[in-house]
Amino acid sequence: MKQKFSTHWKGSKQPRKQRKYLANAPLHLRKEFVSINLSKELRKKVGKRNLPAKKGDKVKVCVGKFKGKTGKILTVNLKKSKIIVEEIQVKKQDGSKASVKLQPSNLQIIELADRKFKEKKTETVKKENPKDKTKNKEQEKKK
Repeated sequence: MKQKFSTHWKGSKQPRKQRKYLANAPLHLRKEFVSINLSKELRKKVGKRNLPAKKGDKVKVCVGKFKGKTGKILTVNLKKSKIIVEEIQVKKQDGSKASVKLQPSNLQIIELADRKFKEKKTETVKKENPKDKTKNKEQEKKK
């Protein structure tokens, strides 16, 4: 029997294979599917273009009916790859309000919730080993 999800899959141009990959992916990989791009200020600060959505992040809607509205993320649904934002709701026929599930690609992170980032490795000058100095002097004498 064929596996539902292949860990060795590299990618395909075929939409059916792309859909199959997204539909059958395990939860620990689905975190990447809900990544949201960062605002220009955050890009410079963090050094990345996008980050996975996290509860508490402040986002701005860039596309759709609620374009321009901002709010905090209430929930991140990994199963459906949808995000519910605090202030964004729709009035139902009976008068009650329902929160709208948004696609992560239509959002932009403005402020980050508490996250831990690995600091970038800065180029350090290597200290010369005293043994290397003696080897270099010996090689110069031979010449």
